[in-house]
Amino acid sequence: MTGKKIWFITGAGRGMGVDFAKAALAAGDAVVATGRNPDAVAKAVGDSDDLLVVQLDVTRPQNAEAAVKAAVDRFGGIDVLVNNAASFYAGYFEELTPEQIERQLTTTLIGSMNVTRAVLPIMRTQRSGHVVTISSSAGFAGFEYGTAYAASKFGVEGFMESLAPEVEPFGIHTTIVNPGFFRTELLTNESTNYATASIEDYAQRNAAQREFWESQNGQHPGDPAKLAQALLTLANQDQPPRRFIAGADAIAQAEQQVAQFQAEINAYRDLSSSLALDETQTTSIGSPS
Repeated sequence: MTGKKIWFITGAGRGMGVDFAKAALAAGDAVVATGRNPDAVAKAVGDSDDLLVVQLDVTRPQNAEAAVKAAVDRFGGIDVLVNNAASFYAGYFEELTPEQIERQLTTTLIGSMNVTRAVLPIMRTQRSGHVVTISSSAGFAGFEYGTAYAASKFGVEGFMESLAPEVEPFGIHTTIVNPGFFRTELLTNESTNYATASIEDYAQRNAAQREFWESQNGQHPGDPAKLAQALLTLANQDQPPRRFIAGADAIAQAEQQVAQFQAEINAYRDLSSSLALDETQTTSIGSPS
């Protein structure tokens, strides 16, 4: 992919989405910046002749189709889709309501699917494109107090890994981005929703977890502007990676997961390898009586 690109970015009203949009515009590309509140998006991203601000609720498939149509009508195509819109429902699984978990999955996983489904016909026609989905280190490592969030991000991982070979024959690339802790607005009241503490057995740990997560707002070491520049680098590669682990903390966590995975494989290798059907048994089962 060379020359001026057309970016379609979800969740561009705050957080990383704003940095992604600003970086692409500064690089001379065109940007379709979307969000549920287009006024907030326009205020956050600023003015540019190469900018189109479009209202988009990713949980609504028809809304996604309309936003994509607006993008194509204005710029003629879409080169890079960045699935960035997400939310954070924090809490112990037993205290999270089914409705909260559903909202988490609907925004983060189904929302990414809705937008990708609307964009893919454009990219297939072009025989080119790049689908980037912002996952998390929680996409490969679950954590206490994060059952809903990690479930949504693990779902994103499975979706993107399976999508990659489906669309590769059409010249469409895919990249999963796994950021560690970046200083975004994820932990603000607008983006984070906490389960209501209701079970005494969790009370003490619940209070500690709530205090920890609230204290982390605005304290994370990662720079979203640098991540945006990294994304530009990836988008300009002829063969972008299928996965980009973003941040030293995310790399450390990934390496820990790989080591643990390998240790568990080794510990149970003999048992795991003993589970094939016995050939004599197979022959006996298949032989006529």
